[in-house]
Amino acid sequence: MKKDKSRTKHCLLSWSILVALLLNLTVLLSVFSRLKEKQFFDLGEEEEEPKDLLGGLLPPGFEEGSCQSRHQSVHYLKGLKRPPSPHLLSKLRSYEALHRRCGPHTESYNRTVKLIESSPSAPTECRYVLWSPFAGLGNRMLTMASAFLYSLLTNRVLMVDFRDHTPDLFCDPFPGTSWFLPQDFPLVHYLGVLNKSSSHCHGYMVKNHLTKRSSRIPPFVYLNLIYDMDRYDETFFLEGQEQTFLNKVPWLFMSSDEYFIPSLFMMQSFSKELGNMFPDKDAVFHLLGRYLFHPTDLVWGMITRYHRAYLAGADEKIGIQIREFEGWLQPQQHILNQIMACISTGNILPRINEDDYLPDGSNARDQKNKTKVVLVTSLVSGYADRIRLMYTLYPTETGEVVRVHEPSQEEHQKMSDLLHYVRALAEIYLIGMSDTLVTSGRSTFGYVAQCLGGLEPWVMYRPKNQTAAPDPPCGRVGSMEPCFHLPPTHVTMAHVPYR
Repeated sequence: MKKDKSRTKHCLLSWSILVALLLNLTVLLSVFSRLKEKQFFDLGEEEEEPKDLLGGLLPPGFEEGSCQSRHQSVHYLKGLKRPPSPHLLSKLRSYEALHRRCGPHTESYNRTVKLIESSPSAPTECRYVLWSPFAGLGNRMLTMASAFLYSLLTNRVLMVDFRDHTPDLFCDPFPGTSWFLPQDFPLVHYLGVLNKSSSHCHGYMVKNHLTKRSSRIPPFVYLNLIYDMDRYDETFFLEGQEQTFLNKVPWLFMSSDEYFIPSLFMMQSFSKELGNMFPDKDAVFHLLGRYLFHPTDLVWGMITRYHRAYLAGADEKIGIQIREFEGWLQPQQHILNQIMACISTGNILPRINEDDYLPDGSNARDQKNKTKVVLVTSLVSGYADRIRLMYTLYPTETGEVVRVHEPSQEEHQKMSDLLHYVRALAEIYLIGMSDTLVTSGRSTFGYVAQCLGGLEPWVMYRPKNQTAAPDPPCGRVGSMEPCFHLPPTHVTMAHVPYR
């Protein structure tokens, strides 16, 4: 009897174990089946775009250690304010393939270079725009982007003159190739001497009817697109015969200090394509700048070290960029008054309490010591010191803490000085990392910073006299785009779609 009971217990226990195993096995099979199903359906989904590629604007294929800013800038600059259009992305990928095929020391490049000396009249496989540096760093970045967009529209390859430290400042933006002109380029000696009076200048050729008379296509043409361009130089922006002539020239040497992208929008032959690439016309340089310009490790190291030391951890970062065109070496009181009036107009910094030297404890507690960091960039030293002294001497009405920093005190622009260029580029990026930006009117330095940061700045108006600040002192602009300083004055555009 006892044996039967024992057997019954063993049977029940065995059945219980078997049932438990079957239940667990059923659960495991269900989980495994769902996992396999998820994996199956995931096969058709694209992997998430890496954040540092900016929604596909930047091409993959670069080694992570090749240029730190290319991968790290997304953690310092704000995200794109406007997404790149599918048409722009398609054009960029096609251009990158073209640049790899026609870039320095490729077979196509070598053949085109050899044809320079023989002055070919037959079409060449690859055609080029050769950009040369001119004026200050802000102007250079604006014109490089302009030259690139013209290259994109005309199926040319953009080459960048290696002179004056440009390779020390910017990484290559295109994978598997370089945009820097090789130093063995046979016509490099021409680059420093070409001007509007040169026989190879497009304006000179138009003036002397050489673009119409000659059936022989020159190996290169110089485009004079700087501040002194005249009606003949401006024919570059005309439709029809001049563009037909230029399209046949293998090499276009370009020198410019102007942001001429708006002129390209005014050309009927380009306007539709540009509209497809840039549905939001206030984001042209914003997108091109983030695509093209990646500071070298030399510059990026300076940027990140300064950011960690002085800007990181602030509740709000405010950039103030001061550009004087009168050549003063000392800070001017009316300029300081204008800065402070602009700050007050835009409620950018808290007001100070000049009736009390001690902060209001209750306000300070309410604000939890909120910190605003001000970064001042100016060739003229002294403005940052005066703003800093004011916020050191008096408490703010809100209890907020205001810290003021100035990265450098250069006093004047220094051409062909690598350290000056490095500091300038670092400061452009640093104020581009601001939450709020105040700039000086007509300053290309400020234009580049606002576009890289996707900012709509407060722009201080240029004083009409040297004794009083303008009233109003500044205004908030409704666009990230740089100003159009030098629209063509002697040529007639078909229509003006650029707004």
